[in-house]
Amino acid sequence: MATKQELEQYLDELRSCNNENYEGNTECPVKYTLEVIGGKWKLRILVKLLKNDVVRFNELKREIPGITNTMLSNSLRELEKDQLIIRNQYNEMPLRVEYELTNKGKSLLPLLYELYNWGRSQVESNI
Repeated sequence: MATKQELEQYLDELRSCNNENYEGNTECPVKYTLEVIGGKWKLRILVKLLKNDVVRFNELKREIPGITNTMLSNSLRELEKDQLIIRNQYNEMPLRVEYELTNKGKSLLPLLYELYNWGRSQVESNI
């Protein structure tokens, strides 16, 4: 749990991010993070990749109910562009493509754990 001083600092940073004239060297970190992991499918893909070191496209398709081939392809492409995953293609017949997390992708584990804890506490308080 963050100290009161840390929370004040976080709030100040969030307020400055919300300002249209954000003066940071890059875009707002919160906005960036949400764009990278946001959406209906990216977190589910990341969790599957955290669970398994290497996953093939069809494995992901099977393990994520409701995702279409197009959405899976697009989400994987975006995660690769953001350097969270690596796409390994093997030139064999039939073509084999595998996906794995980069170190940058693995660095999301503490964040995902905190999101899980927050969600669990909300679900438990609503029961």
